[in-house]
Amino acid sequence: MIKELHNKLISGEITSVKLTEQYFNAIEKKDKEIGAYLTLTEQLALKQAELVDEKIKKGEKIDLLAGIPCAVKDNICVDGARATAGSKILDNYIAPYDASVIKNIKEADAVILGKTNLDEFAMGSSTENSAYKKTKNPIDPERVPGGSSGGSATAVAGELAAWALGSDTGGSIRQPASFCGVVGLNPNYVRVSRYVLIAMASSLDQIGPIARSVEDAAIILSRISGFDGKDATSAQSGEKPYEDYLTGGIKGLKIGIPREYLEGLDGRIQERFDETVAKFKELGAEIREINLPHSQYSLPTYYIIMPSEVSSNLARFDGIKYGMRIDDRVKSGDTPDHAASALLETYLDTRKYGFGEEVKRRIMLGTYALSAGYYDAYYKKAQRVRALIKKDFEDAFLEVDLIFSPTTPETAFKFGEKTDDPLKMYLSDIYTVTANLAGVPAISFPIGTISKEGKELPLGGQLMGKWFDEENVLNAAYAYEVRESLFIKSVNEFTG
Repeated sequence: MIKELHNKLISGEITSVKLTEQYFNAIEKKDKEIGAYLTLTEQLALKQAELVDEKIKKGEKIDLLAGIPCAVKDNICVDGARATAGSKILDNYIAPYDASVIKNIKEADAVILGKTNLDEFAMGSSTENSAYKKTKNPIDPERVPGGSSGGSATAVAGELAAWALGSDTGGSIRQPASFCGVVGLNPNYVRVSRYVLIAMASSLDQIGPIARSVEDAAIILSRISGFDGKDATSAQSGEKPYEDYLTGGIKGLKIGIPREYLEGLDGRIQERFDETVAKFKELGAEIREINLPHSQYSLPTYYIIMPSEVSSNLARFDGIKYGMRIDDRVKSGDTPDHAASALLETYLDTRKYGFGEEVKRRIMLGTYALSAGYYDAYYKKAQRVRALIKKDFEDAFLEVDLIFSPTTPETAFKFGEKTDDPLKMYLSDIYTVTANLAGVPAISFPIGTISKEGKELPLGGQLMGKWFDEENVLNAAYAYEVRESLFIKSVNEFTG
């Protein structure tokens, strides 16, 4: 889609301003129903679009992303725009500068339409945990879009943005991409700078693209990846034009199928999965069964490490440094003791009213796991299991080039179906969290649909690759996409 829009812009078939206005018109008509956006940045978008049109008029060469409208998850800061992270505690917070990924896409002259809804501080699997509203799945508004990047996935699937940025901590890009029938890429950990991504769990968080095609995801990754001196964990991995690696040729590529992931899988999902495996075989890939024996411990490991880092990262939201400040104490005098008490009251009241239930639950879990007397039993042990999970991947990648699994154990579920049972909700990420724990790149792409109550609900397949091997991950998904001729439609709806 991005290349098609780019060609239409440079040929003069459409202007960036016109394209941007058409997207805002679509948002005005449809977003009241599906709720993808929290904040629109119309002035910024039109200013960016005008600059691109001027460059085209002057005959200047423009980037592939130039003039093409996108959406940004609201935990990634855009200079001068509201950044809530889906939480009331940051309700009035205006970002004073750009995240590094935003700086990168601005340098490419991308047009930013607005900030998208998410589960509060990216904690959730359904975008039901936002402090502001629930985002609906554009394919069936009675169902969730997945989470936590549900707003970004919905914006792309609902044609309210050409592409979007999300963040992935345990599947938050790939799971909503699967539920909404689009492509979501979780790049290798530290491939993309996390500078001014509002942190959830720092050893797991990663920013990545959500797009209508694998080719689009590759184009976006090329613009947002690379070393960043402002992020101490940023990798010296070099900059690559990932779209140039999309040959579609995968003959001889070894794809591993982890036995553990298929036990107890729903029969219809198994059927779509087997069909996809057969198509990879037709394309020339070699399929092998592999073992990832410690994957059974991935979810409990994730739900110890993640909340532990959450409890530490969210300590900064205390009513003093950022956003909301509340103190509902009754004044009792101006003594030294009272002054100390007043400060504590501010901390407690701000966090009491500012955080939602899921955030409080994870802070308490993490604080408990890190506390003296329990650190060795929980956090330290979880890190040991994480090392074993990573070792499983190292062993598997001695035999195969890629690992293939379903992205999720189910299609999109209905609102309220899992809100009373957090453990049931957490299982939505059972196939995705291992990639974050191991730090490998992983992509979700559509592999078919399953009929439920008269609706064809999309299902995603997940390819995981060796460390820093996004090239093979993207190329294998691209080979399948080309074979199935997916997502070529829809451009004309905005340009015709």
